[in-house]
Amino acid sequence: MKLVKLLANLGYGSRKEVQRLIRAGAVTDDAGRRLGEKDLPPHAAIRFRGEPLDVPSPLLIMLHKPCDYTCSADDPGAVIYDLLPERFALRNPALSPVGRLDKDTSGLLLMTDDGQLLHRIIHPKSGCLKVYHAVLDRPLEGHEAELFGSGEMMLRSEGKPLLPAKLEVLGEKEARVILHEGRYHQVRRMFAAAGNHVLDLRRVAIGGLALPDDLAEGEWRHLTAAERDAVFNTGKSI
Repeated sequence: MKLVKLLANLGYGSRKEVQRLIRAGAVTDDAGRRLGEKDLPPHAAIRFRGEPLDVPSPLLIMLHKPCDYTCSADDPGAVIYDLLPERFALRNPALSPVGRLDKDTSGLLLMTDDGQLLHRIIHPKSGCLKVYHAVLDRPLEGHEAELFGSGEMMLRSEGKPLLPAKLEVLGEKEARVILHEGRYHQVRRMFAAAGNHVLDLRRVAIGGLALPDDLAEGEWRHLTAAERDAVFNTGKSI
């Protein structure tokens, strides 16, 4: 892969823009030597304006999504890509959310450009559970855990029952919900079907990967190898 194509795929600009940047001396090696379009030293040795390049595909990051941000790049309002380096939205292959959180839901969101990994995480057969903390409008009545775990719960306008979900009571108006799947607004719709309303919803874990305490809302970082493995180790979070 030539240098121009590499940088364009990483989102540093179109091929023409990258060519101009290379000619202007913005791309060097780790010794400060200017690189030409046909040069291609090891990835770790390339610098763009003095900074190491982003990691090549596959990229896997975690984002602490705040409320009021949507997961669609086409939304006219605030989107999750606004919280990331601008070039991340231009990567090829594209960087996509691993299962969406709606605008009013905060918490742990994974993003990757690895399509196989994305589908492995979101597919119900993977056993990769999604864990949510819900604050409710009214007190729990006591029947919700049985309803959620029945495997027979139907949501309005859907023809297939939900997979059994686990509900843990955390307080009079607080609960932890563990899902095997990720349907549209699922937790909110489940509580609505049970006669309640979710005031605040946060995803706190995916598989065995919990939302880190030191990752503030709006912040992101790369996953370590251990954290990537933890995604598929559900025993750690539940």
